[in-house]
Amino acid sequence: MARKYLSNVDAAWLHMDDPTNLMIIAGFFEFSEPLDYDRLVATTELRLVARWRRFKQRVRESRLPLHGPFWEDDPHFNIENHIYRIGLPSPGNDSALKELIGKLSSTPLDRSKPLWEFHLIENLSGGGSFLVVRLHHAIADGIALMSVLMTLCDVEADAPWPESEAEEVHRQRGLRVRQLFHPTASVFATTKVVAEEGRMLLTQPAHLQNRLKLARGFATRLARLALLPPDKRTRFKGKLGRKKVVAWTGDLPMEDVKIIKTAFGVTVNDVLVAAVVGGLRRFLLEKGDSLAEDANIRAMVPVNLRPLEETPKLGNHFGLVVLSLPIGQKDLVDRIMSVKRRMDNLKHSSEAVVGYTLLEAMGMTPTEVERFAVAFFAMKSTMVLTNVPGPRKPLYFAGSRIERIMFWVPQSGRLGMGISIFSYASSVLVGVITDHGLVSDPESISSFIEQDFREMNALAEKIIADRVEEDNRSQRPAMPSTSSAINTISIESETPTASRPIRQKKETGVKASERCIAITKAGTRCKNQALPGTQYCRVHAHLAV
Repeated sequence: MARKYLSNVDAAWLHMDDPTNLMIIAGFFEFSEPLDYDRLVATTELRLVARWRRFKQRVRESRLPLHGPFWEDDPHFNIENHIYRIGLPSPGNDSALKELIGKLSSTPLDRSKPLWEFHLIENLSGGGSFLVVRLHHAIADGIALMSVLMTLCDVEADAPWPESEAEEVHRQRGLRVRQLFHPTASVFATTKVVAEEGRMLLTQPAHLQNRLKLARGFATRLARLALLPPDKRTRFKGKLGRKKVVAWTGDLPMEDVKIIKTAFGVTVNDVLVAAVVGGLRRFLLEKGDSLAEDANIRAMVPVNLRPLEETPKLGNHFGLVVLSLPIGQKDLVDRIMSVKRRMDNLKHSSEAVVGYTLLEAMGMTPTEVERFAVAFFAMKSTMVLTNVPGPRKPLYFAGSRIERIMFWVPQSGRLGMGISIFSYASSVLVGVITDHGLVSDPESISSFIEQDFREMNALAEKIIADRVEEDNRSQRPAMPSTSSAINTISIESETPTASRPIRQKKETGVKASERCIAITKAGTRCKNQALPGTQYCRVHAHLAV
């Protein structure tokens, strides 16, 4: 049997496995009708197992010194050992469903077999079904695995029963599905400079060595990460157990997300992260915890370094960055703008490449050293936060329409919480997974995230309604000295947009393009002129930091 050694980064994820934090990417597809089990097996056999050899291979540790783990074909592979049917105990409600998914999330994969499982959950009270997928992080990162799983799907409602297909037919069908994804492949995207670094790291391994030799700034960025103090102690941090519990929000309409984005001049990603921050803040306050205005907790954020054309390939190719979340900020507008500034800073940082390099280095060290390093850097954060944009139109799997998709990423080291944001079709879901001993009721967090989102949406609608009213006033007959043009903002735009300017008096002499982009606490755009070379006025200059 031919052996294929794991890359250093893949080996790092394999060795991070811990009974209290399994390195398993878990998620579900929700269907409004019973999923055909036989068609599920046939689809998986022909479109996954037959196309990707990794799903028929098990991992083995080498007995040779200085040799890492390797993949080898499983001589006893049987797809029935990887696809299970589970009848949910009556009455088959959401509580029982979440309890079962939490139990599955706490169960290790069998290392003697290929590291993946599908669980078809039936007997739901509404007559539908759930397909829970569990795949080890050593196979690939979340972006790659999502791309692979999407190639199992069809874009047509009446797709025929799956049959053996030529490579080109398979490729074209996968391409049609991937075209439904947002072209950035990950909302936590980086600038072109960092993306090019990612491409070079993936396509030219020698580039990594050259970078380490030549980039003096690497040591500085690494030292800054290493010298970060341990994260703020909250009820989200503490001793971990083996039991995990899960929850997810109701549908957050993408139309509402874009309304909020437009009103505040931020990105879709800023809106969703701000809702998460607000939900965490509400949860801590509801539990009676006190929060100073400057209180923050940190999240480890995976950043995709994979070029779009490389997404269907297996393996791990992403970096990690540290995002500080302003949970102490009471004012909603201040909180949104703080998230925007911090996300903007990360987008212009090369921290993701540093994070990838750390994983590469850890994969070359003995397991004991690697676990120490993982624990050391995990102390710097409280949680893992990820945002993956899924297909923008509905997909069909094994003949049934997928109604919802949700995924959770694993938490390494001593991290006890993970929050995943996933958009699909016309809505967004936010998933929460926590250590039961730290947070036994993640449903409260998901509920508070929904509340914060609704509050943002209500304020955004008021801001936009006020702008529409001002538009109407500006169209009425008026003296020439008080008339001015009102710029319009497209809600469909996926790029950050400055908030729509309020009509200025002519005597101010400040053009809309020259005004400060800060949002005041009243929810309106600042009227002051921006300083040269910045987007902020003197009053709000600190926001550019």
